[in-house]
Amino acid sequence: MKRLFALLAGGLGLGTLLRRRDRPALSPSPADDLRARLEAARASEGERESFELDETPIDDAPDVDTRRADAHARARQAIDDLGESEG
Repeated sequence: MKRLFALLAGGLGLGTLLRRRDRPALSPSPADDLRARLEAARASEGERESFELDETPIDDAPDVDTRRADAHARARQAIDDLGESEG
């Protein structure tokens, strides 16, 4: 019984070793991956600047209370419009 178990364990171990040898190489090192990501980020830096030109600067954005009052006014108008169309 011990021989059978040893033979079975050895066979499983050998199979695992052979499967590992057939695997493709692992991905590049994490340092190489990081270098590639940094290179891509540097290349797209001009795109980011053009994107940010279309954004509203934080100093020019309306405050929260103004935006909330506007949202409430639009909601009230929509409710009034719905009430008129039903009647």
